Amino acid sequence: MSRSVLLKMESRNGKAARERSQRQPELDALRGLLLIGMTLTHLPTHASLYAYQPFGFVAAAEGFILVSAMLTGRIYGRTLPSDGIRVVARRLWERAAKLYSYHLLLLLVAFTVVAFLAVKQQQPALQGLLDFYLAHRGLAVVSSALLIYCPPLLDILPMYIVFLLLTPAALFIGRRWGWRYVLAPAALLWVAAQFGLREMIYTHLVQWTGFAVPLQNMGAFNLYAWQFLWAVGLWLGTGASERVAERFTSRASVIAALVVAVAFFIMRYQLIPYLAAHPVDQGESGLFLFDKWHLGIARVLNFTALGILFASARSYVSRWMAIEPLVVLGQSSLEVFSVHLLFCFAALAWIGDGIGSPFRDQASVIVVTFTGLYALAHYRLERKRQAKARVTEVRLVKPTEIDFARRAA
Repeated sequence: MSRSVLLKMESRNGKAARERSQRQPELDALRGLLLIGMTLTHLPTHASLYAYQPFGFVAAAEGFILVSAMLTGRIYGRTLPSDGIRVVARRLWERAAKLYSYHLLLLLVAFTVVAFLAVKQQQPALQGLLDFYLAHRGLAVVSSALLIYCPPLLDILPMYIVFLLLTPAALFIGRRWGWRYVLAPAALLWVAAQFGLREMIYTHLVQWTGFAVPLQNMGAFNLYAWQFLWAVGLWLGTGASERVAERFTSRASVIAALVVAVAFFIMRYQLIPYLAAHPVDQGESGLFLFDKWHLGIARVLNFTALGILFASARSYVSRWMAIEPLVVLGQSSLEVFSVHLLFCFAALAWIGDGIGSPFRDQASVIVVTFTGLYALAHYRLERKRQAKARVTEVRLVKPTEIDFARRAA
């Protein structure tokens, strides 16, 4: 084998290693920060009042889905040309299967321990969490395993799993024919979701099959709307984020985004007396524009403005955001998200909905929860480092492909 071929092999392997080693700690930290926001929102404490939509009509869930999709697109979209669609699909579906196992474990805990406590303690907070299961146990078990019945707090993972299953097709279409063939249908689905697509499909399903699971028990998130956020995140992650950042971080764009973000912030906290008497997110028109579950258009506009501001300030924000606790949580985000639900179940069993519970108890819930989540994330990353170290030791002992090539030359 010629020396030029060897050099090309070394260059190609070195480039791949550098791409794998390139990390964006500020995105991991952002995902960790969003996890903290979701956890504080879900825990039954007074902190949820401040953690939910702190910067306008945008919750942590929107950011978590978008950032997760960006990282998925960055990791798998950029390896698609070299690995091929079959390898990428297998890896994504294996990840979806892993998350499905987490979901089943959470359901097992909910349908046994949590249900037992709900009945024994006559705890309204827990009974409201599992009302459909307590009334229709057999149907609830089967339909939840099929990702149809989704109790409150247990509806994000099923949506995430569906998105992961569909991601290989989106990545393949985006690379083969262009991302407009992914984004345009996703946008049309989002528009249709604003005008009742989910309800229409459910009504026909009930008429044709006698489907027995009520729509309100199939998860609060409107899948037809939220898929648009995932599609955009995949597109950004595959390399479009740099081009989008250049176009939308001009001075005019940043000023416009700042005006929009400030306006929504004022409306969110009703800083004008008129808004206190006439909240913009109330009533039929307000729900249409600002509703979280079908991702209303005003909500998308608010989220876009905040995204532009973050992109423009990313180089400055990353200096103080990329601290170890946030990065550690973000790098184990799905495991942390799954386990935080167990802490939520325990908190609901202990202090109920949190109304009227002592400050000491609420503070204890928060401290114990985040201590446990950080310990879990730190333990998982340490195990991952040890596993990589063992693989590296094995590779150092065994001759590499380049070693064989050099000997042949």
